[in-house]
Amino acid sequence: MTELLTKTDFLEKVFDYENNKEWKFQGELPAIIDFYADWCGPCKALAPVLEQLSEEYKDKIKIYKVDTEAEQELSAIFGIRSIPSMLFCPIGEDPQMANGALPKQQIEKIIGDVLKIEK
Repeated sequence: MTELLTKTDFLEKVFDYENNKEWKFQGELPAIIDFYADWCGPCKALAPVLEQLSEEYKDKIKIYKVDTEAEQELSAIFGIRSIPSMLFCPIGEDPQMANGALPKQQIEKIIGDVLKIEK
C-alpha cells in the first residue's frame, strides 16, 4: 500500500534535507515518491498503477505519496514543476526523477534500472 508523507515523515523516512546538504537516503528499502495533487487527472490515472506495484513489490520497495498542495516546501526543494513526478530513491545512490503518468511497464523498467530490483 502507498503511504502519504508529510514533511516530518519525509525528513525521517527519506532524506533529512534540513540537516544534510548531501543526499543521504534514510530508507531501509528503495523507494518511489509520487508527487501528486488531488485535482490532477494524470495523477489519478497513476494512483492505481502505483497501488498495484506496491503489492507486487511488497517487501522490496516502498511507495510514498507527497501531496504537492499540502507540502509545498517539499515540492519546492525537489523543483517539482509538473505533476505527477516520481522520485526513484535507490539505496546508496543519488535519486532520479521521472515526470508524467508513465505506463506500468515503463515504471517497472525504471525499478529494475535505477532501484536495481527485479520482481
